[in-house]
Amino acid sequence: MAIITLVLICIIAFLHLYFLYLEMFAWTTRGPKVFRQIPKELFEPTKVLAANQGLYNGFLAAGLIWSLFIDDVAWQQHVAVFFLSCVAVAGIYGALSASRKIFFIQALPALVTILLIFVL
Repeated sequence: MAIITLVLICIIAFLHLYFLYLEMFAWTTRGPKVFRQIPKELFEPTKVLAANQGLYNGFLAAGLIWSLFIDDVAWQQHVAVFFLSCVAVAGIYGALSASRKIFFIQALPALVTILLIFVL
């Protein structure tokens, strides 16, 4: 894969590791500062739900990181496209159900990276 594609995969994986941290370990401390649209009193009662969501973000990050260590180029691309597609679908769903901002933070980078995998 082209170096720009690998760099974008690293950035997307890092973002999902940050989401994991935020949702699993900092939901009640940092969460209210990041998710200002959610009333502060809802963070404690939704802590377990957020942690579950964070775990899924961790799986996405793990899959993207795994793709970076695959030697076979075709297999590497297939694994990367699969996990980037999962990120894109989650981002599109989040944009439709929660906030349009999620599309630009999560789905668009994944879609651009998928496009670059096929173009470069």
